[in-house]
Amino acid sequence: MESNTNKTSTTMKKILYTFLLAIVALSGCNKALETDSTRVVGEKNMWNTVEDARAGIMGVYALTRAALSDNNSHWIYGDVRTGEFTSPKRQDLKAVISNNLNASYPVVESLSDWTRFYAIVNGANVFLENVAHVKATDKRYSDNNMTVDMAQARFLRAFAYFYMVRIWGDVPFIISSNEGVFENKPRESQAKILAWVESEMLRAAADLPYIYSGGDIQQPSNYYNEDRTRWGGALATKVTAYAVLAHVAAWTADYSSVAKYAKFVEDNYGRSGGGFTSVTDLSNSNGFFYNKNTRQMFGFNSDYGHIDGSSTGHLEELTLAEPIITKAIPDIYLPKDSILKYFNLPKDERFAVDTLGQSKFDRYFTNLNGKYPIFSKIKVIQGGGTDPNFRYFTSALIFTRLEDIVLLRAEALSVLGDQEGAKNELLQVITRRVTSGTEVVIDLTKVDILKMIFEERHRELMGEGQRWYDMIRYNKIRQNDAKFMALINSGGIYWPISRKLLLQNNLLTQNIYWR
Repeated sequence: MESNTNKTSTTMKKILYTFLLAIVALSGCNKALETDSTRVVGEKNMWNTVEDARAGIMGVYALTRAALSDNNSHWIYGDVRTGEFTSPKRQDLKAVISNNLNASYPVVESLSDWTRFYAIVNGANVFLENVAHVKATDKRYSDNNMTVDMAQARFLRAFAYFYMVRIWGDVPFIISSNEGVFENKPRESQAKILAWVESEMLRAAADLPYIYSGGDIQQPSNYYNEDRTRWGGALATKVTAYAVLAHVAAWTADYSSVAKYAKFVEDNYGRSGGGFTSVTDLSNSNGFFYNKNTRQMFGFNSDYGHIDGSSTGHLEELTLAEPIITKAIPDIYLPKDSILKYFNLPKDERFAVDTLGQSKFDRYFTNLNGKYPIFSKIKVIQGGGTDPNFRYFTSALIFTRLEDIVLLRAEALSVLGDQEGAKNELLQVITRRVTSGTEVVIDLTKVDILKMIFEERHRELMGEGQRWYDMIRYNKIRQNDAKFMALINSGGIYWPISRKLLLQNNLLTQNIYWR
């Protein structure tokens, strides 16, 4: 009988095979990829057992995490590009901050290349096209297991397209692996793609469980023979799908759908084990961003116990420096004046200063009065340790959590004219961020509630890759910032398409702003 060690080794090899196959298959060449006998045998032998199915779906998750963390892309796209952070020494980050995205730096060029996202798409396509063979050859693979796996693959593929559309606008649309033959395709309308994304996510949501290995009617047994502690926070659930659907609808300014999808999340998050997060837990090295937990509505964890971390691909690589770690200067920092401007909420326990101008808390920021204030909200070093000599990070990359969705619903209600409802949603978050017992009063006759909502999103979600997209939505709603509106109307909010991709595919056209 095969040992557990050998089984684990075999499974990991199959995950690696799926990972490499998906990347190679979408290299962007203008001719069909060459197919040798080894590759054909590998693909045919991949889809025979339940272990193959598990390796396949886990491979798609691995590809998604890799795409978002490669070159710290999630944070550079979402936080650095806003221009609010300053980079004291990295010229490539200075180029991003100044919106000089045609600059010839390897990181900037890499971030202009969508190949890693099409690796997700292809990995999902390959899975969806082949997983039925597992069902036909291995009786251990149940109908339920296949249905849930296919729903996850559909969701992750749709998520990849949503993510790409926010970065590049129109992108090529591929939903078939075409047996390894990848022809050049032109860019497709983002409106068409986003309509498909919404329908595909709804289709996936119908089959996704609220919880894995937890007796859910749609996934009643132990998922791949492991209990709920293995899967909580690691896999997409029904609540995950509706949370991302709320973001999709917000991007298209369909605020009625935002309110509807976000309400579903608010009504059902407890069924997935989720909930609100306290200030201390949010910013604790062993708290919310540590490993995985069910409050991480959609994220990708790094488990120190599984030797699953690195010195790169984590926000900490960009933000941390002395005294948190032994690094003299952070790659990016938020100037003190900006911190004081953004964090102006009375008795805010995320950040506040005393009468002498000293920081009361080292939760979001450390070294406030030093040359470089350190953004230390996310600081998972090793397995949540505090040794400054280590630069090995294991924080989870979080796309969305409950506070995000509550504030997104507040935004929707405000746009729809329900200011009282928007205020009540906003208070759900703010009252959890101020000193206990503090009464928070919002007089709708005296405040701009929509502006307050986006200010709270700024504070609460700082460092989570949301800010750039929030700025775009806010300016589309208000349309009172001429400079930003010019950027929106000219397509400057998108990234240029990699020069390499344009040379490889003559059907592609560069975004107008970057021509």
